[in-house]
Amino acid sequence: MKLGIVGLPNVGKSTLFNSLTKAGALAANYPFATIDPNVGVVNVPDERVDKLAELYNSKKKIPAVIQFVDIAGLVKGASKGEGLGNQFLANIRECDAIVHVVRCFENSNIVHVDGSIDPIRDIETINLELLFSDMEIIERRYSKIAKQSRMDKTLQKEVAMLERLKKFLEDGNMASAFELKDEDEEAYFSTYDLLTSKPVIYAANVSEDDIADDAANNDFVKKVREKAEADNAQVYVVCAEMEQEMSELDDDERQMFLEELGMKESGLDKLIKASYKLLGLISFLTSGEDETRAWTIKEGTKAPQAAGKIHTDFERGFIRAEVVSYDVLMQYGGEKGAKEAGLVRLEGKDYVVQDGDVIVFRFNV
Repeated sequence: MKLGIVGLPNVGKSTLFNSLTKAGALAANYPFATIDPNVGVVNVPDERVDKLAELYNSKKKIPAVIQFVDIAGLVKGASKGEGLGNQFLANIRECDAIVHVVRCFENSNIVHVDGSIDPIRDIETINLELLFSDMEIIERRYSKIAKQSRMDKTLQKEVAMLERLKKFLEDGNMASAFELKDEDEEAYFSTYDLLTSKPVIYAANVSEDDIADDAANNDFVKKVREKAEADNAQVYVVCAEMEQEMSELDDDERQMFLEELGMKESGLDKLIKASYKLLGLISFLTSGEDETRAWTIKEGTKAPQAAGKIHTDFERGFIRAEVVSYDVLMQYGGEKGAKEAGLVRLEGKDYVVQDGDVIVFRFNV
């Protein structure tokens, strides 16, 4: 999973990236401090991996991972090449979802590119640039397909859809809200890779004073939450500066820091949960003496396809899956106890894998 962290210059984007990845990306108080996309791979915190590794005396622990891409700040006119616009748009197109960092704090020492704090204006600035870029892509596609359809009648269905989509975007709508009529249209649409079709998480960046009560009294955050509800997006509140400070602490110190603030989890944990929910992802686990590992799959994935995440041979030669839930495994002290209780199940090709399933796949190639 690749998440692109975006936002206007000086909203705390690179500071948040630093806190998430400890990668030390340049964070400076001037526009375009980030020129090349910084990429960091982050382990997904999952205590199930740690506890299973203890239970099985595993030599290695391999958690699931998320890739974060810190992408250069965007300004008005980016879709026309202003600032670092074209580079920005190319980088974000490769991501599965967008983490949109929105400034929700006042600080006279940190300049805002538009001179004042207005999160809704900032969101709309970026959305408009994404929309302009999408409109250009659809216009080019429409011109090409409309011309070809004169000779090839099978293309007329896509032409009709492109006409609807073009009008929809020109009216200022995001592609994510466009209604697709059938599987053919879904297939066409998926090839366009439109920026405004990507899922969005708004990261409301607040001051340290606002973080303890989840910014309940921050009017900027209230507006972002209203906007997210209208856009069918996720919101999470974060203090990027504080997260960066916490990233430099060891695990015990970090836990004490969170407890002092009355917080149960860090911004990273909240962001990962929001990302998983947004993209419909879950994790299943495999465990043994060699390694314990978490595997990320889409919700609704069946057993053979989940096996294919480990190796294509597992999917091709799938026979069955031996499945036990993590909670059952821990309750009965391991596989032996779970088997004696009759709670290790044999599942076939139609089994839909659940979050927290611990699985042994049987296959024959």
